[in-house]
Amino acid sequence: MRGRGLELAGQIATKTGCKLICEHLNPRVERGAGRVPLTRIPYVVDQAIEMLEDFQHLVLVGAKPPVAFFAYPNKPNVLVAEGAAIVQLVSVEQDIVSALESLAIELNAHRTSPHLTPHKQIAPARGKTTLDGIGAVIASLLPENAIVIDESLTTGRTFWTHTANANPHDWLSSTGGSIGFGLPLAIGASVGAPDRKVIALEGDGSAMYTLQALWTIAREQLGITIIIFANRGYRILQGELASLGSCKTGRRAIDMLTIDRPTLDWVALARGEGIDAHSASSLDELARELNHGLASNGPYLIEFII
Repeated sequence: MRGRGLELAGQIATKTGCKLICEHLNPRVERGAGRVPLTRIPYVVDQAIEMLEDFQHLVLVGAKPPVAFFAYPNKPNVLVAEGAAIVQLVSVEQDIVSALESLAIELNAHRTSPHLTPHKQIAPARGKTTLDGIGAVIASLLPENAIVIDESLTTGRTFWTHTANANPHDWLSSTGGSIGFGLPLAIGASVGAPDRKVIALEGDGSAMYTLQALWTIAREQLGITIIIFANRGYRILQGELASLGSCKTGRRAIDMLTIDRPTLDWVALARGEGIDAHSASSLDELARELNHGLASNGPYLIEFII
């Protein structure tokens, strides 16, 4: 849901007291100050189950029943509480806005003002690097009407929460399990909306899948600021391996899930493809480099070493 659909959902939620939630992997959500707030279902199964355990009724609006992304041993595939009633109001192929308008009229909620997210001035975090601190830095500097491309994966699972009260922005992510979509998606967003700042939040492992996108970004001088979270590994895949119960792994398996020997130099890689780039290793340095990137007219890459 987005735009008019979210506003109607916000009216209905205010009138009836229901809670608005969305799938973790959602192609595009309008969010931030002045937008209808949405709580995202966590990607991690145990966290999703805990969030959904108290819901006895779920109404699906252009969504499917919440399920785990993969099948994990000794964990349920369906994430809602046992016995919870699931009602499909409207499918993604149908007219979502019309369905919500009809529901609002039926509930006499069409004259109710939607509940909108207030704007909060967010101070950038300082000091020791934490995942929450990274989210606070991004939220504090997020420009109005920015487009955020989220392929931060394990590093960025709290970024959604931290940016909830930031300037209004669009949040784009993948709806499937493909790795490496972030940089090409940033290109598409910038070409489609050249007057808006695009921020790509990218894992180093994911970025290696589509490294050539940097050359296109440089050639077209697109206004994209890229943050590469350099943790030197495919952490999302390491987590999935652990979730499958594979506690003992050999050297070959570890080699397949790490990015070292040699360590990637993202500043050199970006500059080699024509993009100005600098490295950061603290929250203060991240804020400084992000400010610099957003102030530039062309592309800029930040290698944030974690």
